[in-house]
Order: sequence, then structure tokens, then C-alpha cells
Amino acid sequence: MSILIDEQNLSALRHSAAHIMAQAVMKLYPGTKLGIGPSIEDGFYYDFLLPEDKKLNDNDLALIEAEMQSIVKASQNFEKEIISFEQAKELFSDQPFKLEIISSLRLNDSDFKSDSELSNELDENEISIYKNSDKFFDLCKGPHVDNTNVVKAIKLLKVAGAYWRGNEKNQQLQRIYGTAFYSKEDLKQYLFALEEAERRDHRKLGNDLDLFHFPSEIGAGLALFHPKGAKIRLQLESFSREKHLKAGYEPVWTPHVSKQELFETSGHLGFYKDNMFPAMERDGATYYMKPMSCPFHVLIYKSSLRSYRELPLRLFELATVYRFERSGVLHGLARLRALTQDDSHIFCTKEQLEEEILSIIQFILEVLNTFGLYEFEADLSTRPEKYLGDIKDWDFVTSSLENALIKSEIPYRIAEGEGAFYAPKIDIHLKDAIGRKWQLSTVQVDFQEPQKFDIEYIGKDNERHRPYMIHRALFGSTERFLAILLEHYAGALPTWLCPIQVSLVPVGLSHEDYAYSLKDKFKQFDIAVEVLNADVPLGARIRSAKLAKIPYILVVGESDATNNTVGVNMRGTKDPIRDVSVDKIISVVIEDISSKRVTPTEISN
Repeated sequence: MSILIDEQNLSALRHSAAHIMAQAVMKLYPGTKLGIGPSIEDGFYYDFLLPEDKKLNDNDLALIEAEMQSIVKASQNFEKEIISFEQAKELFSDQPFKLEIISSLRLNDSDFKSDSELSNELDENEISIYKNSDKFFDLCKGPHVDNTNVVKAIKLLKVAGAYWRGNEKNQQLQRIYGTAFYSKEDLKQYLFALEEAERRDHRKLGNDLDLFHFPSEIGAGLALFHPKGAKIRLQLESFSREKHLKAGYEPVWTPHVSKQELFETSGHLGFYKDNMFPAMERDGATYYMKPMSCPFHVLIYKSSLRSYRELPLRLFELATVYRFERSGVLHGLARLRALTQDDSHIFCTKEQLEEEILSIIQFILEVLNTFGLYEFEADLSTRPEKYLGDIKDWDFVTSSLENALIKSEIPYRIAEGEGAFYAPKIDIHLKDAIGRKWQLSTVQVDFQEPQKFDIEYIGKDNERHRPYMIHRALFGSTERFLAILLEHYAGALPTWLCPIQVSLVPVGLSHEDYAYSLKDKFKQFDIAVEVLNADVPLGARIRSAKLAKIPYILVVGESDATNNTVGVNMRGTKDPIRDVSVDKIISVVIEDISSKRVTPTEISN
């Protein structure tokens, strides 16, 4: 069994760096009001309300970072102290945000405690502060490193706006993001990865490669796909359909809207309404855009009385859903308000559950391997403190999920208490080409939805039984998966996914007829091909094709027209290969497409 070791020590280091940053800001800008400062996956942040409407810029970050280095060199000890509510209120009497946190805890505010970053500030049963000098202390439950001198490598990265407690109705603060490592070499590697990530940003690539854009006229979080981008997503979705049908999934289709009664029964209106688009009143009924497909699929299951012989029943749909995400979390194709999921819901018996989960995981890995993705980790999220259902069901399902993970040999960690209130789940993460983790596929077993809709099957004993329901999205969404692929490959997608697979570049005007004759021939084999006319210099056209990440750039001149050959500039290589026969290059491209190779086939002449 392989269980991932968490990064608790690095988290403590970064949390300590956040305190050091707050101390530096307080010294440089007296009168600053402190928000919160947790560690996060790649570093830390702290939210501030600076005096006199001070707006931070990059020069200020350098100044703050220098002050932080002074604090590090001062070798100040981090010391924890337990204090009373009255002492806390007195200590933070000039810090309104800290006072709100203290009051929230004393009032047993469940909304406060449900916010994981806010609840990092202190423990439910006690109030603690951490001091690292006589002049600086902060409300915090820890942990921290022993001394500021342990924080060897710090870098402040950027300033952003942030509403207090993430609520647009609250005061806007300034958030400083930073990162910290135990060694300067680790920091150097991370900063290099950041630069590489910026170069690979799918939003920039989408613009550079003419794939999609986000016009303000239609609203934030809504993408328009251009012909080239639409061709890529068509390939992704066609591949997904093909794989699902071969794996025994049944295709279904559901509408984009529904009366509110459906979402009342499913529980979405009770728990997810804030993320749904507003209601529409028509013909005396209230309708909502669908945020999820699951209740629709349950109705398809319920349309007839099912037998155990029909199970597992695997329903599959490429479904566009609509979620009114907050503007602050929207991020290109990675976080949208209209997204298309390769959504599946599997209905099975208790006896089938573990094997079905294992089959789903293996199917996910097989599909993702096709895209050149091979490094995976998983989180198994278990029962939270507040949950619905019988604890025996929870234990059985959690055990089934973990056994499937063990058999699949995916490294995983137990995310204690992080399951949804109605079910445990597996989240599969992948590592991309520069080592970043992306949360991708989710496998969630649901024993509440079948109960809410009262769905059953007739068992071998001729009695009625409640099936288990598994929610499963493989890509997560087509759009987000495309964003991941674009960044993983820095825009140089595998040939079979490219909207243009071959660029024909005639040397001069007299060679254009030959280029167009080749275009007709390539199209007979369903190869996506274009001709770059000789109306601009040859070098400029070749550079243009290379910037467009075309896998095969074929230059044709006089001798090629005579001998039925081409000169091949393959993506990722420096030197062209001359006098390659047309039949050979066609066979190479066809092989790349049919075998779904990750990189173009090497050609020797």
C-alpha cells in the first residue's frame, strides 16, 4: 500500500513566513490592520488594510522582503501562549478583523468554522497567540517553526485584492502572496517553474494560437471557441464518446434547464443555490439552468423498474452545465460559468461497488495515459463531522474506495473529514510537465440521492433494494482539460489533437499549384492541412507555422514538384529533412494520428 506523506513541515515553515511578513508590514506601515495569513499549497499569503489608503506595488514588495530578511537574521523564537477571551480582546483591541474572528469563535459561529482558511487562525476550544518578538504577536493556532532563522529562502510574489472573508459585501483588503522553502536551491527551482508556468499559461496560448477568447459582451467566465479551438474540443469529446461506448457506458441526453422541483428533491436548491444562475419564471413555473446532471440521470434510471441483471448501469453524457462562480475565482478555461463535463453516473449493487470503483479508476488512467499523462496521486476524502446517512454505509463505502485505490496502485493520502456531507470521494490529481498538480477526475459514491428519489432494483431474492450511485467526471470538464493539456504541452499538442496538422509552404508563387495538389491529397486521408501562400517571405511563413505549433511544416520547391517530394520541418527539431517522398510523409502523419502519438514520429531519409 502506498500512502502519500503530507507536507506538514513545509506548511509550518510557510505559515511562519506569513507571520514574518505581517511583522515586517506592521513595522514599515504603522497602523496596518491585519486580516488572515495562512499557508497555502505553493506558499502563503496575508491580507492587510494599510493606513491612509496606501496601495502596494512591486517596489514595496522588495522593501517588505528586505525587512523580512532582517527579522530572519534576528533569530527570533516563535513562542505559543494560551490566553483568555478577555485578554485576546484587549491585545487585539486595535485590530477589528482579529476581533471579529475572536467573536466568531466565542459565538460558536458555524459559518466561521466552515471556512478552512479563517479557522486556521485559532482552535475551537482555546485562544492562542504566537509571539516572535516583544513587539509582534498574532492570533494563531500554529504550528510554527522554532525560530525565524529556519526560514532560509523567502520570495514575495505579487499583490492582489481580496475581500474580507471572501465576501464582496465586505471591505476590500490587499493580499500579498509569497512562498518560502528550506533551501535557496528549492526556491530557485520553484521560481523557474513559475516563469515556465507563465510561458505556458493557457489563456495566453489560447490567444496566440487563435483558439478561444472571453468577450466582455457575453459576460465573465463564458468562452467563445474559434474554429481551431472548437476542432480540438471536438476531438477530445469524440474520443471520450468512443472510449465510453467501448467501456459499456450508455449514452443519454438531458436538457439544460429544469423546473425547480427537480433541484429541490436533489438538494441542490438547499445546498448549492448560491452557485446556480437565478430562477426564470415561465408559464407559472420556476426554472433553473442545470448546475449538475445527476438528478436528470436519476430520473432516467427511475423511468422503469430495474432488475439486478441490468446493473451496473453506466449512464454517460457530454453535458453543458451552468454555475455562477464568483468573479474572483474565474480563471480562463480552468474555472468557468458554462462548462461541459464528460459526466457519468453508475448505478450498482452493494456487491458490485468495489469492483466498479476499481474499474472506473483503471478506465480513468487508461484514458489519461493516451494524452501522455502518467503521474497521478489521489485524495480519499472521508466522513466529515456533520454528515447524512448511516455510519455503517459510510464505513463500507470508504473501505471500498480505499481498497480500489490500493488495487490500482495509485499513491494516495487520507483527507480526514473532507468528504461531502452526503458521501466520501476520491479525487485524482495529475502532475504536468513542470511538476504542478491538477485536480482532475472525481469518483464519488452517493447513498443519499438514491434515497431522495426513492430508486430501487429487484434483486435475486425478488425483493426491492436501493442501488448505490457513483458520480464520475473523467476530464472534470472539456474546457479545463484542454487548459491542462495546453499548459502541459506548452501549446504543442499531440498531432491527433492539432487543428492544423500539416502546413504546406511553397517556396515561391510558381510552386503554389504543387502545394495545393498536395493539400487535396492529404485531405483524402482526413489530415488537417493548410497552404501558406507565397505572398510573404518564405522565412516569415515558416516562423509563423512554428509559432502556431504545427507538427509538420512541409516546404516545397522546384525539385519537389518534379520528384513528388517535400522538405520536412518537424516540430521540436532544428534541421529540415529534404527530399522525403509524399507517400512516406503521408504514412508517417497517418500513423501519428491513428496511434495518438504524443510527439511526432522521427523521419529518416
